[in-house]
Amino acid sequence: MEFDQLFIGESPELLAVLRTAQVAAAADVTVLIQGESGTGKELLAHAIHDHSKRAGGPFVVINCAALPEGLVETELFGHRKGSFTGAERDNLGRIRAAEGGTLFLDEIGELPLSAQAKLLRFLESGECQPVGEARTVQVDTRVAAATNRDLADLVREGRFREDLFYRLNVVPLELPALRERTGDLPLLMAGLTKMFAETHGVEAPTFSREATKILRGYGWPGNIREARNFCERMVILMGGRVVQPDHLPREISDAVSRPKSSAGYSISLPDGGLNLSELEETLIRQALEKARGNRSRAARLLGLTRDTMLYRMKKYEIA
Repeated sequence: MEFDQLFIGESPELLAVLRTAQVAAAADVTVLIQGESGTGKELLAHAIHDHSKRAGGPFVVINCAALPEGLVETELFGHRKGSFTGAERDNLGRIRAAEGGTLFLDEIGELPLSAQAKLLRFLESGECQPVGEARTVQVDTRVAAATNRDLADLVREGRFREDLFYRLNVVPLELPALRERTGDLPLLMAGLTKMFAETHGVEAPTFSREATKILRGYGWPGNIREARNFCERMVILMGGRVVQPDHLPREISDAVSRPKSSAGYSISLPDGGLNLSELEETLIRQALEKARGNRSRAARLLGLTRDTMLYRMKKYEIA
């Protein structure tokens, strides 16, 4: 399946990422995929693998955030029997398990510093050293990494190695959030409802103009993952019917129908006034929390440039 068939949409932001990914797939280089949770980072990594010369090899996934810190090295690089308490047999490790194919390191920003040096050595030399083994093993495995964190920020904070960041960031790919390409929403809804209708053996629902307007005004915090769940729900509950505004989930209709000012949000000045500096600091902290620490995305949420965001963070001593 071609790249433009894997991701439904025609927005310039999405198509630019897909074109770059297609070139990267043929080049057999390390790729770093960034984007919010639910934007399809693993799907893009799998597409790169499937369109590369390694398509016949394994595609191995490892979630760095789910690894117990004490087992990171053995999970990645393997271990020899008896190398530590509980090592009752040899463990190949995920890097060697993916030999000839692709290793997808999801949530790479959560990888402990202790394992980052060994990963860097592997990326630079192809050498893998299992725990308890004196010799290194040469392994031909391609690495694709993904994160919803801003790795450049983690580097500045001393939580991610700068040399590893640059080694991973050979071809950077950033998937846009769904709210940044709402023009794709009608196409996306039609494609997803058709897919789920075929899966469940029912007729796909359609969306009224009013319902579509509400859906385009929704922020989709869960991105494509949330849209998929929504479409499957509509297929099951509204198969063959026209979805009207009162059929939409409450969390969607309520979020869109809240009173808004001309600036796009609801706010009123308290009778006793407020401290504008405190409000600004609070909003910056909330934006960082919503963006899970990604300063670039937090800046976009506030309508600021990244440099202005960093200046104001320094002003309020926000780490």
